[in-house]
Amino acid sequence: MHLLTFAQSKEDYAAREILEGIFAEVHLIDLPSWKSALHCLSAAWDPKPIQVLYFQDKAMERKLQEVLSKHQFHAVHVQHLRMAPYLAESSTLPRILDLPDAFSLYWRRRKKIPKNFLRSAFENLESKRVLEYEPVLKSFTLALTCSREDLQYLEQTHKASNLRLLPNGVDLDTFYPRSHDYTHGHTLLFTGNMDYAPNVDAVQYFCNELLPEIQRQMADVKLIIAGQRPVEAVRKLASGCVTVTGFVPDIAEMYNQASIVIAPLRFGAGTQNKVLEAMAMGIPVVCSDIGFAGLGIQQGEGAFMQTEGPAFIQQVLDLMQNQSLREETGKRGITIMKANFGWDAITNRLEGYFEEAVGAVGSTQQLPRAFRPGMNDNI
Repeated sequence: MHLLTFAQSKEDYAAREILEGIFAEVHLIDLPSWKSALHCLSAAWDPKPIQVLYFQDKAMERKLQEVLSKHQFHAVHVQHLRMAPYLAESSTLPRILDLPDAFSLYWRRRKKIPKNFLRSAFENLESKRVLEYEPVLKSFTLALTCSREDLQYLEQTHKASNLRLLPNGVDLDTFYPRSHDYTHGHTLLFTGNMDYAPNVDAVQYFCNELLPEIQRQMADVKLIIAGQRPVEAVRKLASGCVTVTGFVPDIAEMYNQASIVIAPLRFGAGTQNKVLEAMAMGIPVVCSDIGFAGLGIQQGEGAFMQTEGPAFIQQVLDLMQNQSLREETGKRGITIMKANFGWDAITNRLEGYFEEAVGAVGSTQQLPRAFRPGMNDNI
């Protein structure tokens, strides 16, 4: 396997040694933020989404062509709509476009959240561009998405027949039941990258509109917001009952200390790893439809979905005040995760899709077993 991916930070370059232990060749293409900003200027005449233009780089194009000319590949795995232009026009090579979510659905939901005029104007424009560009997925041999909800949306919106479902997986060697103590019911946890817009909006919404009522009924409740790179708007939420941790070395242990994990996202798409990880550890979850609808599970199978504020509050209170419900919900989540979301099951499914893609193009080469995907924003 060969990996081509952008490197945008020192941390990316620091990962080279680990990656070289996985891939036959690793090619890191330098993409500093100033260069990406220049790329975005082409939005004045290029109708692609800004996020696609951000990663539209000549150095990546040249390296890709060089690698393709030197090697004969069974198939190519392209991660994210942002990387689609690099192989959208190839027709002889089996190609899989892996979409973490239905990007136009994400933007349709995001632009509904109130904000200032300039930001609204940008999001309306970007939403339109993404919707118009997204049919590029039909030019790939197969396109994958992680959520049933997103799959159905893309099929209906773009009349695409090459879509397949590949759920997000959970590392069950890391996120496993750790003799969780179900006797305490006062600690809420929200996890995620805290510079990611849906996460920032979710914790602001919860702290400003939902938490006060929960506090009124349960004075000892506390909320932990755990995740790297918290922006100022998140740091300002810290108070006597709200802790903002920043980066946490062992996020699994943080889950284990929580009574309930919350995921009140108001926009986004796909599935939420915070929901899957908590369920795998037996921690009950209360989430919005964005963290639940695409999982194919029922209420109480590790998580409860509530889309309205009062119902979300009541569901949190019901779990906090009922130890048996917390334990029953958590244990049902463990069962669901083991059966459907472990990496072995996901990998076998992905290998099957690569075999399907190779067969669809008519290649006579046999795909080697134990094929594994690369990393975000890569080819």
